[in-house]
Amino acid sequence: MGKIEGELARILIIEDDSTIRTVLEMALLGAGYTAVRSSARGDEGLTLVRREKPDLVLLDLMLPGIDGFTVATRIRETPELAATRIIMLTARTQNEDIVRGLGCGADDYVTKPFDRAVLLARVRAVLRRGLPITEGVDLDGLRIDETNVVATLRGKPLDLTPGEFRLLVRLVAHRGRVFARQADERTIDVQVANLRRKLGRWGDHIETIRGVGYRISV
Repeated sequence: MGKIEGELARILIIEDDSTIRTVLEMALLGAGYTAVRSSARGDEGLTLVRREKPDLVLLDLMLPGIDGFTVATRIRETPELAATRIIMLTARTQNEDIVRGLGCGADDYVTKPFDRAVLLARVRAVLRRGLPITEGVDLDGLRIDETNVVATLRGKPLDLTPGEFRLLVRLVAHRGRVFARQADERTIDVQVANLRRKLGRWGDHIETIRGVGYRISV
């Protein structure tokens, strides 16, 4: 995962404070993220997102041009940007702002002032969640198209419920690592059983880690 997260991950910073922007750039470059770009305006940043399709956007809320809420909303309304992850970075700590930010499609929300190590850990976590299933990855014949909400196995569409599709996306995004479930999430057990049935022999790739959760090994 290090190569995907570092050398190949494209990160865009949209932040109007030049000092914070520089701190973010230095922290990311120091952590091995070599494809880092930045913008000081919301409208210009959105143009960059649409043109370059970054893997991750670090997005301030209070921006000139258009605010971060609008930028996030427009990213989520654009099908070809479905794989772009968003971490909102802002001094606004009110619960309603956090709820609104997540409702606009943010994957995470970090408040200022922030600790560099914590921010980088959040960046790594969001990239691990997003990157593994982009670019039409083929997992022993299984392909997932998040944009169109379609999963195919050896070219044939799978008849999945919305919940089963979301669970399969989460399992694939965490492939190779255990996807933990809460003790009371019995619906997950039912959905896994249904997925195994619908996936046939491919379902053997879904391993049960007793007392913890599930893992896909391909």
